Amino acid sequence: MQSSHAAAAVSAAFDDANLVAHAGLVPVMRLAERCGLARLTAEKVKLSGARNSAGAAADAKVTSIVAGMAAGADSIDDLDVLRHGAMPTLFGGIRAPSTLGTFLRAFTHGHALQLHAVHRRFLTSLAAHAPLLPGSREKAFIDVDSTHKRVYGRTKQGAEYGRFKGIRTLHPLLATVCTPTSRPVIATVRMRRGKAADSRGAPKLVSEALATARGIGCTGMRILRADSQFYNAGVIAACRRAGARFSITCGMNPSVRRVVLAIPDTAWQQITYPTAVPDPDTGELISGAQVAEIPAYTAFTGRRKSEQVTARLIVRRVRDLAKPATVGEQGELFPAWRYHPFFTDNPADTLQAEREHRHHAVVEQVIADGKASALAHLPSGKFNANAAWLTLWAMAYNLLRAAGALASAFHAKATTATLRTHLVRVPARIARTARRLILHLPQRWPWQDAWTQLFATVHAPPEAP
Repeated sequence: MQSSHAAAAVSAAFDDANLVAHAGLVPVMRLAERCGLARLTAEKVKLSGARNSAGAAADAKVTSIVAGMAAGADSIDDLDVLRHGAMPTLFGGIRAPSTLGTFLRAFTHGHALQLHAVHRRFLTSLAAHAPLLPGSREKAFIDVDSTHKRVYGRTKQGAEYGRFKGIRTLHPLLATVCTPTSRPVIATVRMRRGKAADSRGAPKLVSEALATARGIGCTGMRILRADSQFYNAGVIAACRRAGARFSITCGMNPSVRRVVLAIPDTAWQQITYPTAVPDPDTGELISGAQVAEIPAYTAFTGRRKSEQVTARLIVRRVRDLAKPATVGEQGELFPAWRYHPFFTDNPADTLQAEREHRHHAVVEQVIADGKASALAHLPSGKFNANAAWLTLWAMAYNLLRAAGALASAFHAKATTATLRTHLVRVPARIARTARRLILHLPQRWPWQDAWTQLFATVHAPPEAP
């Protein structure tokens, strides 16, 4: 491809008031309206006592931030993308970035909890309007994980040197819900200070995530999956209270090591991965492993009897490639293995339970998705403003997931970056006729059918109850 004209024959001018760069926000925000985002915010978020009227019109401000995030904004200043060209013709109540920043900085911990309530109800409504979680009546997985988000401001509240030496971070915690055939949606999130332990607040978050999962239609088997940071009696007790099952990685502590090393060689089953997968410890690609099971292992024996749990201990082992099979002229006396045990009451057979547990890594895709979009920055110096920003990102993420599910089978599983490219960042020219607006979009847009399907679905009259 090359330029069609000489440089001297081309000029540019930002002077067309009838153009928009994000025409896809029309169906996306129509979906948000149908699911009651503005109404829920007006009912639940009450920033009473805030200075400079920062708490006024919370519904307009929340929808403005969510729309900006859906368009790709990753900072408060980037939210100004909503005010270009003919956007004020398509949407009313768009707020300036300075107004939205003042709104976020007015949040307290209680206000952040109000926003969590909006998020839960909004997700429930999205699940009722779009096929977010096909198969949720049979089986659903709730994945819990934490992440460290690097920040640079020395005065940023809650930013501390934690796990990573010399790196100042905040430490969000999140839980997602998915089914064997769907992409995850975000059930709940929490912002935490940088030095917070990985499992801090996890039992409460697990209880909330399991309740949210049931509220969005996960009425079949619910299985909580988590890494070894969440291997504790409180998390498993939360699962038992909610009637859910668990599948949690456990480290090689002395008790686990003792029973794992006692497994006879004949008990190991060979498995071969369809494609090579990275080893969680070394990052090396592996294509085969062995799996064995201890059918009744009692965990937390150092606690009182009512808190002890007996369930399956499933172990996967892979050859330790860091140790060469041959040293000098003498071959290895015995193979060296690395063990990856997890504790579960999943009733599936051993190999299926191991495969389902390994798919817990899907939560990392959600985290990566966030860090490539609205979580590229935690933009405020105020801790509760960043907590609100985190929750608003979760709303925008779920909204895009619902829009993708309505657009096509491909977009139901696409990343939000792809959804923005295909469905949101579509330029259009606005025309008016007979008190109607017409969007003129580019001819031969590659994803025209998916965009049209989404637009037609959210603009169709609602079905009768």
